[in-house]
Amino acid sequence: MSEATRDLFERYHACWADRDPDRIAAMHSEDSIFHLHSGGKPARGRAEIRASATDTFSLVPDLTFHLVNLRVGADFWTVQWKLSGTSAVGNAVDVDLMDLVLVGEGQVLEKHTYVDGVAMQAALTPLADA
Repeated sequence: MSEATRDLFERYHACWADRDPDRIAAMHSEDSIFHLHSGGKPARGRAEIRASATDTFSLVPDLTFHLVNLRVGADFWTVQWKLSGTSAVGNAVDVDLMDLVLVGEGQVLEKHTYVDGVAMQAALTPLADA
């Protein structure tokens, strides 16, 4: 395990835990890619990455990350999370997520996020009045 990569993971995760899109974007390289693999296009560059993070936090304002598993190499990490919180429509969030993050020169080069789309969709869909 690379101590520098582990340190970068810890600092990067702190930005997400604090729900701070400015700090998240600043940790990415200028031409970085953030791709939430849920059918949408990847965010490219810091401005789009900041907007994507902002959108995420608007969907689940109290988003919390619970670490399940972390593997760190010299130029990457992969991490499994359990997400929780309350969605903007008032539903409970209980979603599995996995990140593959490629790094270089102390920055995030690419972040690929794979989410349990069925569970996330259920959390984001307003409940029908009975």
